Amino acid sequence: MKKDKQETIPKILKKLAQLLGTEVKNRRLEIPEKFGKGYCTGFIFNEHIRMIISNYELNEDLVVEYPEVNASKRMIFFKFQNIFPKTEIASTDKHLMEMPSVLVATSSLNTDDVISIHTNTAVINIEVDADYLNELFAFSEKSPVLQSLLENAQPLLFEQIIYPSLQKIVDEIVTESVDETFKLFFLRIKAEELVCRLLMELEKRDEKQLYALNTHDIQTIYKVKEKMLEQLEIPPVIGELAMGANMSPSKLKRLFKQVFGNSIFSYYQEFRMKEASRLLKEEKLTVSDVGYKLGFTNLSHFAKVFNEHIGMKPKQYSRF
Repeated sequence: MKKDKQETIPKILKKLAQLLGTEVKNRRLEIPEKFGKGYCTGFIFNEHIRMIISNYELNEDLVVEYPEVNASKRMIFFKFQNIFPKTEIASTDKHLMEMPSVLVATSSLNTDDVISIHTNTAVINIEVDADYLNELFAFSEKSPVLQSLLENAQPLLFEQIIYPSLQKIVDEIVTESVDETFKLFFLRIKAEELVCRLLMELEKRDEKQLYALNTHDIQTIYKVKEKMLEQLEIPPVIGELAMGANMSPSKLKRLFKQVFGNSIFSYYQEFRMKEASRLLKEEKLTVSDVGYKLGFTNLSHFAKVFNEHIGMKPKQYSRF
């Protein structure tokens, strides 16, 4: 029984515990006060799927060598970020940058190269064997996006915004109190449900051809996204963004849509309306103030765009 229990704990969790001079208890590592605060907990459900939940702050960066490099070569990575409750959002751009989302990557791409975590980590990482997933989809017609991901043969990255039903599953993973007898079983089912629902979303994407990505291009795409969301009152100009990214407009548009599943302008407009809804509901601004603040000169057009994205007129939403 003791051996079986030990085999359910990821090796990387044990290595982190050694570095911090502590130990893993009940698959959970509490960060010692002298190093920071928070926790990290991990689960190896079987040879096909494992999960690590990290919600901690360290006083300084630590380098932990990944002890399961060979095994990770078969894996597809799902990295859920900004899914833990936040007590305070410092600014508009920070609020938008920290929208709950998940990065889905093939094994040849390190998601930590895309968005650095450093000392402040609040993520759920799920790794699933690509061969295992392929067996589950053996008799189904797969979209090019899903096909390329499951082949796990080239560096690919997709980001998907987390919608409420996905967030509900994440919340159950983090907060549900489950007897130790059923814990591994319960969490494996929830992890597989998350993966299944995400693959269902990715299958809806309409790209016919996917391009292998490198770290430089991905970091550039994220810088473009960051710049765009910092100035929601200014609609993006593709030529200017491409020049700043040192990419051709066609390459920028192609890679942006591949990663985020939406065109640059549609993505911008979606976040613009998310911010509009926040300003109406949380900041209690008037419809006209929100429209003008976000760069609309025609309030009728603002109301139309808001309705298309949110499903109701802004005045109605503010009373909802």
